[in-house]
Amino acid sequence: MNSKAKYYPTAFVLYLNYFVQGIATGVLGQQIMKEALVTQWGGDIVKDIGLVATVVAAAGLGRLIILPFAGPLSDKLGRKICVALGALLYAVSMFMIAKSPTMMVAYIGSLISGSANSFLDCGVIPCCVEILAPRTGLATILTKFFISGGQKVLPMILGFAATASFGMTNVIFYTGVAFLVVAIFIFIAPVPKAEKTGEKQQSLIQQLKGTKFTIESWGLIAIGFTCTATFQLWLYCAQTYGARVCGMTDTTTMQSYYASGTILAIIVTAIITMKIKPVRILFIYPLISCITVFAVYFAKTPEMCNIGAGLMGFFAAGGVLQMATATVNDLFPKIKGTITAIIMIASSISMYTVMTAAGKMSPESVLLMNGIIAGIGTLIALFVNIRYKNLLANVEE
Repeated sequence: MNSKAKYYPTAFVLYLNYFVQGIATGVLGQQIMKEALVTQWGGDIVKDIGLVATVVAAAGLGRLIILPFAGPLSDKLGRKICVALGALLYAVSMFMIAKSPTMMVAYIGSLISGSANSFLDCGVIPCCVEILAPRTGLATILTKFFISGGQKVLPMILGFAATASFGMTNVIFYTGVAFLVVAIFIFIAPVPKAEKTGEKQQSLIQQLKGTKFTIESWGLIAIGFTCTATFQLWLYCAQTYGARVCGMTDTTTMQSYYASGTILAIIVTAIITMKIKPVRILFIYPLISCITVFAVYFAKTPEMCNIGAGLMGFFAAGGVLQMATATVNDLFPKIKGTITAIIMIASSISMYTVMTAAGKMSPESVLLMNGIIAGIGTLIALFVNIRYKNLLANVEE
């Protein structure tokens, strides 16, 4: 019997964090939730709807601040403490946003949620990799699967809240309660001891010293920025476009199509990458995302919004960031930890900057910006694909 099998229930509890996180990250993108929050803040739901995008941007800033420190803390304090801290911080952030009397209180709550996300990533993923070894790829894919599962059930939760007169912001509040429950289970669950290498852990700054970056590595880092911007802008802003521009009366259907596309992409991409290199997906997926965004932009129909949501869930949120990370690790094997950390930092910068900008733009302008960013990401990926054989030759040398 596998000696790690006794930890499988623990892995399930750890992944539950991502299921709840899927609900937490998706809920602020729902048009009905945006209107409820803006009303709670005393704003105008037509003029001030962009405030929610500004609040969402704070999560990227919080993640950016904590990310360089969360990994070393996970190694020093242990996975259990790191994961529990992430779950507790997420609970606090959900309570603050749900009961926020002003946009600024919600902004601080979102900032805390970004910090919580960093602690979860640096605690859950290493721990589950240790439990599921040598199936490390499965350990990473499951995080995306559980997030998508949470986003898939979100429309049903919102539907219940609407019919039961439950109060929309209470959905956010009880998401925080769910994080507290998971945190309790984490404290109870046994976790394997982290493997010690005997080597002194270097900080990110120490790893960066002496590292030479090529134009291709900068290109892959840029893809970390563009692919994050593409799916974040769609997730948090597309429903406003559907409601305000395309005349949709029930925008939660877009969330359902989006989550279904993401779940399908996880399965299909896992199969495809067994036969072709991730770098090829790195070009094809953003290309189709770009075409989809412009199709929705020009069609302006509810039907196209739903179709676009499914396609964006598949091609924008279905693993491009993970494929970029896999590609950069193949091309630069000597600096895996450093380059991966930098891509994730680029991803966090992307979320903060583009969502801050989106909060000040019209729904049509946001969608147009999304298409342009996806197009830039496609061109960068094309360049990386062209250079791929030469880069592999350099790695072998």
